[in-house]
Amino acid sequence: MICRLVYLLAVVLGVPISAAAAARNVVLMIGDDHGRQVGCYGDTVVKTPSLDRLATQGTRFAHGFAAVSSCSPSRSVILTGWFNHTNGQYGLAHGVHNFHSLARVESVPALLKAAGYRTAIVGKYHVEPPEVYPFDEQLPCLGGPRQVATMAESARAFIARGSNQPFFLLVGFADPHRANKGFDNQTRHRGVQPVKYRPEDILVPAWLPDNADSRSELAEYYESVSRMDRGIGMILDAVETTGHRQDTLVIYISDNGPPFPGAKTTLYDPGIHLPLIISSPDQGGRAVTSRAMVSWVDIAPTILDWAKAKVPKEISGRSLLPILGQSDPAGWDVVYGSHTFHEVTMYYPMRMIRTRQYKYILNLAHELEYPFASDLWGSVTWQGILSRADKQYGQRSVQALIHRPQEELYDLTKDPDETDNLAADPAHAGALKDLRARLRAWQEETQDPWIIKYKHE
Repeated sequence: MICRLVYLLAVVLGVPISAAAAARNVVLMIGDDHGRQVGCYGDTVVKTPSLDRLATQGTRFAHGFAAVSSCSPSRSVILTGWFNHTNGQYGLAHGVHNFHSLARVESVPALLKAAGYRTAIVGKYHVEPPEVYPFDEQLPCLGGPRQVATMAESARAFIARGSNQPFFLLVGFADPHRANKGFDNQTRHRGVQPVKYRPEDILVPAWLPDNADSRSELAEYYESVSRMDRGIGMILDAVETTGHRQDTLVIYISDNGPPFPGAKTTLYDPGIHLPLIISSPDQGGRAVTSRAMVSWVDIAPTILDWAKAKVPKEISGRSLLPILGQSDPAGWDVVYGSHTFHEVTMYYPMRMIRTRQYKYILNLAHELEYPFASDLWGSVTWQGILSRADKQYGQRSVQALIHRPQEELYDLTKDPDETDNLAADPAHAGALKDLRARLRAWQEETQDPWIIKYKHE
């Protein structure tokens, strides 16, 4: 509201907005199915100079967590600050899936528009309905959101356009999501020199099987990551060359983990423990690594706080602005997760609480077989597992991946790969009881509809 009053006053008086108050612009970049395959997050093979550059200009969160590992639900969380079971975006928005956020939800683009901002999105949208997520403009993206040079050109034109209004720009990359064939690396991407990777050089994570199939697909995935990184560099250049580096909050985040079974659509760490880098002019260009445990519900209140716009009282998250530049702030030691659908045919409600030591997952419909997203099911990696009738999938058995117990409890300090379920271990009964109660209280606080049907004894 303050921004809008300043804007209206400036228009009436004919005063440039910069003379009335410093601009508070926002560029939010969202990667699609991007895990922690980033140089500044410790991956020594992948080439991500642009993300590494952004990390030198701001705060890199070592413990950033998506609240759900599915595209549309996660984007709804990022843009509202509400968990997806509260905002109604239970699953994918597009096609036959047709999930929509509730009409009463107030989103970042709507709230910033009310505060006098001009808003635009380029690339992947993937939330519904547009009335809840209203952007002034959908910028042209010739060739689709893998053509990062085209996206950057549209973004630069929007940023550079003369206006007394501050701006909010959302850049939705399609990389490194799977394409109809592989990761679309066979397509010519203008302005991008492909970065090729040899399967034998890939660092296969513990949650994936180390075989020719996964190495081949990971090499293609890494190329897609590097292509997105080139686009991120172009967006950063656009912010700088238009003279907006000192008045723009720049955020990079991913919606969910890599598009492989065991990561995307799960609440295991490969699906939700993701990159988050925030560069604020107020930080003075200092590079800081933060150990705070932060959630994607914290992104919306951070943006609204930066813009000095209205922050709805119903928002579950809290602003990260006060802790930017701090390496170990107190009081940031727990995050929650909520998954219900991916595709409309993939019903598998889960709720989660994660502390620094423990993760507790409640599989509400554990009697069901765990459903795989279509792109994961059809992957070379998973089809190879099925064709060979493999019993093991990385450090987890195939059966454990498909058939889940009602409760899962992991001591992450001793078992970071989440393979030793301690829920039935008497030695951890106290931790189980505590986490059960805290999860239940969170469900009640966030008005989780599934708390009615599924009551834990």
